[in-house]
Amino acid sequence: MEDRTQLEEDHAGIADNVESLFESIKAYGKTNVDLLKMKAADKSAEVISTLAAGIAFAIIILMVVAILSVGIALWLGELMGKSYYGFFALGGLYLIIGLIFYSSKEKWCKTPVADIIVKKLFK
Repeated sequence: MEDRTQLEEDHAGIADNVESLFESIKAYGKTNVDLLKMKAADKSAEVISTLAAGIAFAIIILMVVAILSVGIALWLGELMGKSYYGFFALGGLYLIIGLIFYSSKEKWCKTPVADIIVKKLFK
């Protein structure tokens, strides 16, 4: 009888240990998932903030270029005799620059941006 009681207590102890082990495994898995979520959020925030800063800088540069372009176009127009000649000349120059940039967009734009994003993600 005592052996049977002892055996039942041992089984109850083992069951408690197994249950405790499963609870620990469950908590470990939840902690790992939470850690992965936090790492993903951190990397996403870093990439988005880098892109936002780059976009803000690009907007400022575009505004500066636009204002300078109007000034240069008016100056060239004055040199050529009619103000709209300067705008045509500068437009043609920008068209040539745009075509060169378009033909090299992989090398000058896509690859560097992709490299920056990958570096930020795996930093």
